[in-house]
Amino acid sequence: MTLPPTIRVQREDFDLQAEVDRLSKNNPGVGAIVTFSGLCRDDGGTLAALELEHYPGMAEAAMTRIGELAIERFGLLGLTAIHRYGKIAVGENIVLVVAVAPHRQAAFDGANFVMDFLKTAAPFWKKEHSRDGAEGDWVAAKDADDAARDKWK
Repeated sequence: MTLPPTIRVQREDFDLQAEVDRLSKNNPGVGAIVTFSGLCRDDGGTLAALELEHYPGMAEAAMTRIGELAIERFGLLGLTAIHRYGKIAVGENIVLVVAVAPHRQAAFDGANFVMDFLKTAAPFWKKEHSRDGAEGDWVAAKDADDAARDKWK
């Protein structure tokens, strides 16, 4: 049984196990579950938080297109993609991708595909906030993210 993608952009945290259970319980075709949970990290010991903003409506639409593509391309039985916004402290969750499929490779590829496209095709912006209270810069897009996305073409 293939489920449509579940896409959410939300301020509040998510429950990884609840999301896995929602996709896998009562779905006997599921043989593989791959999860990716992205956290706010402190590169170099100076970051206190990231502030994430998004373009409401457009972010969800882009994420839905990416999810539908992943389900079709990799034969996933279900997919959840959740992206948080607001001020997120170091160590807190930012993004979750759960891909379920009959076999492991499809689940791995589907989750990787979704993350590579979320980083480049969904309208989210990050601003750094340092431990000393200073408001930092907006984080620039990385060439490595574009290269990761382009490998799927």
